[in-house]
Amino acid sequence: MREVLTALSDMLRKGEITSAELTEKYISAVEETNPQINAYVHTTFDYARECAKKADEMLKAGNAGALCGIPMALKDNICSDGHLTTCCSKILQGFRPYYDSTVWSKLKGEGAVLLGKANMDEFAMGSTSESSCYGAPLNPRNAAHVTGGSSGGGAAAVCANIAPYSLGSDTGGSIRQPASYCGVVGLKPTYGAVSRYGLIAYGSSLDQIGPITNSVKDAALVFDAIRGVDKNDDTSVDYNYGGPSVNALTGDIKGLKIGIAEEYFDGINPEIKDAIMDAVKLYEKNGAEIINVKLPILKEAMPVYYIIACAEASSNLGRYDGIRYGYRADDYEDIDDMIYRTRSEGFGREVKHRIILGTYVLSSGYYDAYYKKACILRNDIIKRFDDIFNTCDILIAPNAPTTAPKLGHHSASAVEMYLSDICTVPVNITGIPGISVPCGTDKAGLPIGMQILGKRFDENTILNAAYFYEKTAESPVKEYEGGVRI
Repeated sequence: MREVLTALSDMLRKGEITSAELTEKYISAVEETNPQINAYVHTTFDYARECAKKADEMLKAGNAGALCGIPMALKDNICSDGHLTTCCSKILQGFRPYYDSTVWSKLKGEGAVLLGKANMDEFAMGSTSESSCYGAPLNPRNAAHVTGGSSGGGAAAVCANIAPYSLGSDTGGSIRQPASYCGVVGLKPTYGAVSRYGLIAYGSSLDQIGPITNSVKDAALVFDAIRGVDKNDDTSVDYNYGGPSVNALTGDIKGLKIGIAEEYFDGINPEIKDAIMDAVKLYEKNGAEIINVKLPILKEAMPVYYIIACAEASSNLGRYDGIRYGYRADDYEDIDDMIYRTRSEGFGREVKHRIILGTYVLSSGYYDAYYKKACILRNDIIKRFDDIFNTCDILIAPNAPTTAPKLGHHSASAVEMYLSDICTVPVNITGIPGISVPCGTDKAGLPIGMQILGKRFDENTILNAAYFYEKTAESPVKEYEGGVRI
């Protein structure tokens, strides 16, 4: 995989290209390519040019960081002051935040250049990005297939080389799964490692911001830039990583203990299982120890996730009433009717499904039977993963049961779409970090992603394990030919 950010940073520092020139290249690529794949839903080209001008001043002064002057994309649920941030929902049409999210504030301070907001499932609810009110983004590998979700636009933009990197959010696999479908790298950090301030909430105890990039080293560079405690987010943690995570990328995996849980491979497409097991053999050949572990509690993860996520969504989305911001129904009789009509017209079908389910499990008479029980089971799942990480350094698993399905494949069955998250939701339930790295293609040429999971705040180990595979395996996924070539 190409280390795009390192290459661009070197070019900018050596004066081979200015940020202004680089930004214009990406703007031209977005204008040419985006109409075909719908990766961006709002562009900020004038602002990008302002950012590039400031970045060039920082580069000239010699005090620029690794990401200075490099363009990027934000998922449409990550706030940036004055720029449309709509969660790809009609109910937030026209909404422009009056503040920056912490992650964008940090990147802006480093001289990053914002190209625009990336397409996504409405309010991050979905696994294909088809619930976007702007229409689905298309997979650059094959436009008849989905990008995955909910961070599908960001994955598509990075894959198509119309953004060097993107920030997404991951509530149940929403960074890792689209990265897998598009053949790029996606990192979901430990819950609390990266501030959620300015991320429009879906499931507050599950959401986490992370990078989508072309390579593992690129992911480490972005993670280093956005991580850290934040006074605006009480769930963020002041954890000492002992230096930049990019410095942990040695590629040495001798003695690494890798856990393989057979439960993760139940119902998985044989092509995906074979590709991942071939990768496991490569680890073993180079000095890693393979340990078979049992995770029978994995079958509880899906119902636990959807009960907790939908309950939190019901609470978080109660604020959208047409009174303070966003969409408001035109015709109504009184304030109650206005709220009813606004929410009925403003929310899409999938969001309504999850709000109704969440309201139901929180309602009197059902709270103990569903929500309380799910919270108890969540603690059991956390404990079981902790027990496994007492014997293993990492777990290796698939990202999804299949490669990217065709557009509309899940339209007749919400349950089938929910089941596509079965491999990724345990990471969000437990708060551990996970990374998706490409590990081959199926017979149709669609990318296969391998998921590497680690202990809480042990991003360095999973990044290095992914880095080893990326450097050792033989071109697991063919590079996309379009967009800006570095």
